[in-house]
Amino acid sequence: MTEIFSAPSQSIAPEDAERVNDLLVRIHGVFDERLVGQQPLRFALVTPLIVGGHVLIESVPGLAKTLSAQTLAEAVGGSFRRIQCTPDLMPNDIIGSQIYNFATSEFTTQLGPVHANLVLLDEINRSSAKTQSAMLEAMQERQTSVGGTVYKLPRPFMVMATQNPIEEEGTYVLPEAQMDRFLMKEVLTYPAPHEEFEILQRVADGRFEAPLETEPISVDDVLFLQRMVRSVFVAEPIKRYIVDVVNATRGIGERPQRSIKEQVRVGASPRGAIALMQVAQAIALQSGRTYVVPDDVKAMRYGVLRHRIVRTYDAIATDVTPESIIDVAFSAVTAP
Repeated sequence: MTEIFSAPSQSIAPEDAERVNDLLVRIHGVFDERLVGQQPLRFALVTPLIVGGHVLIESVPGLAKTLSAQTLAEAVGGSFRRIQCTPDLMPNDIIGSQIYNFATSEFTTQLGPVHANLVLLDEINRSSAKTQSAMLEAMQERQTSVGGTVYKLPRPFMVMATQNPIEEEGTYVLPEAQMDRFLMKEVLTYPAPHEEFEILQRVADGRFEAPLETEPISVDDVLFLQRMVRSVFVAEPIKRYIVDVVNATRGIGERPQRSIKEQVRVGASPRGAIALMQVAQAIALQSGRTYVVPDDVKAMRYGVLRHRIVRTYDAIATDVTPESIIDVAFSAVTAP
């Protein structure tokens, strides 16, 4: 298998591979100091960061979503802004506005908090549809428009949005078009009892507030990691495998599954196929490889595809989960 999928030539130099490993160790070192457990959450943040995408995190309150976003910002030494979404939050509160200066009789532009390397949109489903749509240009085009002038966002740029699934009053469901803009959607669960005990120990000892012992990386290091992810080799059989899986979520392909046709109204988009490949490249890089294998495609399949599948009413009524549909799609395709 290695001979089939390994890069035909050294796509990443040994010294670059060593630097990649050092940077990733330092990022996870910062997480170890600030978070207890939550391994899926760590990878759900680090992976979009080094791919250059955005992540949506869903969980009940109190599972360190905000803390993890702040920790990631600490780990990369980038600018960080937190936006608390509320129903009365306006687009200008996010992207910026023009302010009239009476002293000079001129308008000056005040850029909004979205102009940062890492932006946390806390409880994004509490903001109105108008405000949610204002983030589309920023997330997709990496720019904002204020007073007819286009302002480029800093590089790297990443949006980390959170939503609470247990409260419906005063919330606005994210439309499919905006959900598809997120590279991944991670659903968190409660920590294990021994992890929760460790949290209490660290709170009592004040270790969460202690200065970092691990040296953070820089934004230039993040850009370097993003270049290295793009250099990870993806063989043609892997690309065909990804395409076949995405087609399986639409109920088509060589082995169309009847259950998917009955349970899925809209399958994953081509953007989902791109996301699967990019995330697989990031997983391979984090595993110390310069090429992608089928297990890299499977590793974070739920996070990449769960928010790109629109279920039918019957599937929702019978509690058919997106994860079970994804499993059926992968089982219908033979891995190379």
